Amino acid sequence: MKVCVIQPAYSFAYEDAEKCFECTTTLMEQCDDSMDVIVLPEYCDVPTVVHNAAEFEDSVSRFNKRIIDKAMETAIRCRAIVFVNAIHQTEKGKRNTTFAINRQGRVVGRYYKAHPAPIEFETVAEGGRGMDASYCYEVSEPYVVEIEGVRYAFLTCYDFYFYESFAAMARMQVDVIIGCSHQRSDRHSILETSASYLCYQTNAYLFRSSVSLGADSEVGGCSLIAAPDGKVLGNLKNDVGMLIREIDVRQKYYKPAGFGRPLAAHYEYIEEGRHPQNYRPGGSAICVHDARLPYPRICAHRGLGTVAPENSMPAFACAIALGAQEIEFDLWWTKDGEIVSCHDSTLDRISTGTGNVYDYTLQELKQLDFGVKYGENFKGLSIVTFEEILKKFSCHIIMNIHIKTCDNVSAYEAGLLQKIVSLIRRYDSVKHVYLTSGNDTLLYQAKKLAPEIALCCGGGNDPWGIVERAIAIGCQKVQLYKPYFNQEMIDKAHEHGIICNVFWSDDPQEARQFLNMGIDTILTNEYLKVSQILP
Repeated sequence: MKVCVIQPAYSFAYEDAEKCFECTTTLMEQCDDSMDVIVLPEYCDVPTVVHNAAEFEDSVSRFNKRIIDKAMETAIRCRAIVFVNAIHQTEKGKRNTTFAINRQGRVVGRYYKAHPAPIEFETVAEGGRGMDASYCYEVSEPYVVEIEGVRYAFLTCYDFYFYESFAAMARMQVDVIIGCSHQRSDRHSILETSASYLCYQTNAYLFRSSVSLGADSEVGGCSLIAAPDGKVLGNLKNDVGMLIREIDVRQKYYKPAGFGRPLAAHYEYIEEGRHPQNYRPGGSAICVHDARLPYPRICAHRGLGTVAPENSMPAFACAIALGAQEIEFDLWWTKDGEIVSCHDSTLDRISTGTGNVYDYTLQELKQLDFGVKYGENFKGLSIVTFEEILKKFSCHIIMNIHIKTCDNVSAYEAGLLQKIVSLIRRYDSVKHVYLTSGNDTLLYQAKKLAPEIALCCGGGNDPWGIVERAIAIGCQKVQLYKPYFNQEMIDKAHEHGIICNVFWSDDPQEARQFLNMGIDTILTNEYLKVSQILP
């Protein structure tokens, strides 16, 4: 297989767009029919830096059709497979797309960049390009196109940094990875090391095409070809031109899978020793984090209490299984400083115990039955600790964590708050939780201790002043408490960028009224019934 990777000139001046585009097409015209595969860089229809959405749209309108047509023409003329990256307009919006074009000039595959950079999916109002990234939040496997018996996978620019995806790609047994890229801020040594690592991890070749930032630049560029053993077969650094190599795409790399063991691909050796508990939460069950998950939402208050005892693992699991966007639960401390989930400060209503939760040790609480009062089918259910909740459901759902206090004024015991924060960090849940309290002193403490964790101001002793309190503290959310709120409060919160929860509604008609008022999240004890109001 004869491979040609193209690296055109790039400019940081938008007025050079036509000149840079012509550089790309001129290099394409130099390709000939001895080539089997031709690879072009990312955003061939945006050949220079764009400084705003207007320039982006103008560039796409000028160059998109021209580059796709040129790629098809080149594929036919050279009888080569061409990979070109440009914008593709879908029903949901524009997407960063790598087109696979066969030797007959037909599009036979489209790869949508798995990890659009923030500036791509941020709205125009936020300074971004307003592109569609909805597909990124769907369960998927690495995209593979098989052409003439060769299996091609894809990475585009930002994708190269998500090393956890390499293992998934390896299991697809791909032969070649097409990398249409920019990566304009990384040094040559980093880009080359990353390429070698990718090939070694996947047992595949990499054909990476980027843009030249100028002969003297030590960042960007690095259009290259690398082999399954990690060797770089050629690297343009920041030269404008074409990198051409003959390769045997069937040539793989095998090594002893541990000393004295049979030969295997590196990824096969690694698979034998995987321990998922040691890694960041990942996989199809992980939900979008709080800042990205769209509104409106329905939050299952204390889990799904219509099916299982409140604040219990079965209640949380049922809510998650039914598709809840959030669960809410309450935390108290024990006599020996452990953190448990229970709504009431006392045990009488929900367990076989009496008295205050915090007057018992965790071991003593575990001896009590927290299910039998709900029903015989739950007899023997134990109280659940905060860590047990995180261990099972971390990053699977947004958690509205209500930290309970004996009053709404006193400071929270520092060691207990530190323990809550430490557990959140340990289970990598910082972006999937927010802390709720009506105690302003606690909220100030939490903000100082863990500014990276979102806060939600509860009603406390001053529900009518909740918005002003949230603004003063710097909370990201408020949890309005009916009937102590009105439209003016919702509007003021939104003016300050504050999300509005409401506690509570179990009536779909009332819940619709709340949504019409602009409420973002509705807490409910009747998740299945109330969630039906969402589109």
